Amino acid sequence: MAFSSPLHETLSAAKARCFSYSQVAADCEGPAMTGGDIGNKFHLMKLERWQWWILVAVNIFFLVAGQAAAVILGRFYYDQGGNSKWLATLVQTAGFPILFIPFLFLESTKDSSDSSAAPSIRTLSLIYFFLGVLIAGDNMLYSVGLLYLSASTYSLICATQLAFNAVFAYFINSQKFTILIFNSVVVLTLSAALIAVDDDSDGPSGVSRWKYFIGFISTVAASAFYSLILSLMQLSFEKFIKKETFSTALEMQIYTSLVATCISTIGLLASGEWKTLHGEMEAFGKGSFSYVMTIVGISFSWQVCSVGVVGLIFIVSSLFSNVISTVSLAITPIASVIVFHDKMGGVKVIAMLLAMWGFTSYIYQNYMDESKSRKSQARIDVDGATGDAVC
Repeated sequence: MAFSSPLHETLSAAKARCFSYSQVAADCEGPAMTGGDIGNKFHLMKLERWQWWILVAVNIFFLVAGQAAAVILGRFYYDQGGNSKWLATLVQTAGFPILFIPFLFLESTKDSSDSSAAPSIRTLSLIYFFLGVLIAGDNMLYSVGLLYLSASTYSLICATQLAFNAVFAYFINSQKFTILIFNSVVVLTLSAALIAVDDDSDGPSGVSRWKYFIGFISTVAASAFYSLILSLMQLSFEKFIKKETFSTALEMQIYTSLVATCISTIGLLASGEWKTLHGEMEAFGKGSFSYVMTIVGISFSWQVCSVGVVGLIFIVSSLFSNVISTVSLAITPIASVIVFHDKMGGVKVIAMLLAMWGFTSYIYQNYMDESKSRKSQARIDVDGATGDAVC
C-alpha cells in the first residue's frame, strides 16, 4: 500500500498547476486537494478516482473506529477504578511498535531517487522531537479531560478541534477560509458553548463542578493543541520532508510517538504513579485480566486512529483529517449512552446536531472543491489536446 511517484517532474507551467483525481492523457498526477488547498504538494501513484476514494475511506474508517473505541475504553478504565493520568497518557502512544509491521513492508517500496531531496537527520530529529513533545502534552490534557467528563460530553467538546484547525490551517497551511468552513467553525463553537453552560451536563459520579470545569478547559485546550499538531505535521511534510510515500507518514507517526512515549514514561516514573499500578490492577472492577486487556485495547485503538489521522493528512489535508474525526460525534455519544448510561438531554442532543451540521458543511465544501477541480482539469485536457493538434 505504498504510493510513490516522481515528485519533481519537468512540467509545463500549465501542467504544474494541474491537480486531478485520475491520470488521463496529461502528465498531471495525484488527487486534487480538497478543502480548497489546491497547493498540495503530495502526488500519489497513478490512481483512478474511485481507487483514491477507497484509500480515503479506509483511512476514515481507521480514524473514526479507532478514536471511538479508544474513548470508550478510556472512560471504562476510569469507571472501573483506574486513576493514573500518566498511564492514560502513556497508552495513547505506547502501541507505536505495531506500526513497524506495515512500515517495514512499505519501506521496501520507497523510491531511492528522492534521496537527494531528503532532509538531514538533524532536521528530521528536531521535527520529530518537537512534535513528540507537543503530542505528549496534548495526550495529558486529553487524559485529564476524560477523567472528569463523561464520554459523550468529552466527545462533543472535542468537536472544537475543527474550529481551531480551520484557523491554524488558514495561517500555517494557507488553507482557504470559505463561507461554508466559517459556518462549520461557528456552529461547532456554539455546540461546545452549549455544553459549557448546560447545568445538566454530566460528569462521572463523584466529580465536583470544579473538576468538571477543569475537565472542560483541559479538553478544549487539548483540542486546540491537537489542531496545531495536525497543521504542523502538514507543514512538515510540505516544507521539509517532501516525500510522497505513505511509509514517510508512518515514519513520522512512529518517531513522534516514540518521543511522546518516552516523555510519558518519565512522567509516570517521576510522579510516583507507577507504584500504585499493581494495586490498581488488583482492585480493577472487572478483574486483573480485564485491566490488562483494557490498557492493550486503548493502546491499539489509538494507533489505529493515528494511522487514519496521518494518512488523511498525507492524502488530503490536516483540516480534512480533523473534520473526519468529528464523525465520532455520531458514534461515541450514542455508544456512551448504551455502555455507560450517560445522560442525553435536550441540550446535548442540540449540541450533537450542531456538530453534525458543522461537519456536513465542510463535507459539502469538499464536494464543491472536487467538482471545481475536475472541471478545471477537463478544460486543461481539452486545451492540451487542441495545442497538440495544432502542432
